[in-house]
Amino acid sequence: MPMQTRKNRRGRDEHYVNGRHLNLDDLKQEAQHLGNQYLSRENIPEYPHPEFHVAHLKHDTDRQGLRGIRIDQGFKVPRDSSRDPHRGILLWWSLAVSPDEVKAAETRLLQQKFSDLTEDQAAMHPSFLYKFTTSPAFSEKSRLGSYRFTFPLEEVLEAYRLQFCSGDQPVMRVYETVLYKQEVQHTVLVHSPANQERFSKYPLLTDDPNAVCVYKDGRFIWRPYAISKTHGYKLVERNEINQMDVEMLPWPETEFYIWDNVAIALHVDKQTLEFDADQLRKNLKFCDEDKPAIGIIDSFEEAKDQVKLWWPDCDSPLEEECSLEQHFTGVTAATH
Repeated sequence: MPMQTRKNRRGRDEHYVNGRHLNLDDLKQEAQHLGNQYLSRENIPEYPHPEFHVAHLKHDTDRQGLRGIRIDQGFKVPRDSSRDPHRGILLWWSLAVSPDEVKAAETRLLQQKFSDLTEDQAAMHPSFLYKFTTSPAFSEKSRLGSYRFTFPLEEVLEAYRLQFCSGDQPVMRVYETVLYKQEVQHTVLVHSPANQERFSKYPLLTDDPNAVCVYKDGRFIWRPYAISKTHGYKLVERNEINQMDVEMLPWPETEFYIWDNVAIALHVDKQTLEFDADQLRKNLKFCDEDKPAIGIIDSFEEAKDQVKLWWPDCDSPLEEECSLEQHFTGVTAATH
């Protein structure tokens, strides 16, 4: 069934399919009539296909959102949701992949590719995966605002279980796949067991080894199609020495391709997912602007003033979100 089209909250067209997380082949088939220039490209340089085991979620917001979160002591759907195709009942988070999870995914790739790889070889192998994780899904920057809340997945699900599920385990379902110009978003719906009938048309999220995203052992396992916004590197396998090398491509050979991410949509309706003020502040960092920005972006100095205004008793300085490249190379980010 071809993808359908709707308007998002900003009045832009987006293409979607309900109740499925489309794999890449199915997406190409069902979006064929749309003529997406990124999706149809074939000569993409060789790149890794990792599996990330993700234990944190992130929620980006702007100054107005920060104020609301602090006053409400938690997260709720914005009041102005009249143009929301999801009827203003879902609270949105994204997977937050940590440097340790990138390194673990890299080790899994090496072990899958080289059956005789020793532990020493795996430990000593130069880091390479971070050079490919350049899509906005991995970015330290944000289009939505300057404030990023990053929570352990376990804390979010536990708060949801206690506040929305009467202590029972939340239910997870395959909600939709959405195609934008260059981005593909797979959404997992989380809801209370009391709403089973309301959301029964969406399949349960099961532990399928071929699925784009599953939930297992307290983590989301994510198997992305593509992890780079711009494909400026090529993966080179050196089987004789159990090594994967990265070759930088000249600009004419660089390719732009789709990239995908996973969103977690919590059904909260008009209620608030509550956390105490200390928890909120502990999990808050500053984000630089990613373009094109949707929310209003503050400078680092403005953000520090805002955070001090809303958490006057907190002595810890506001930290900046660190890029994966900075983590793996030690190169210091530009100062503000």
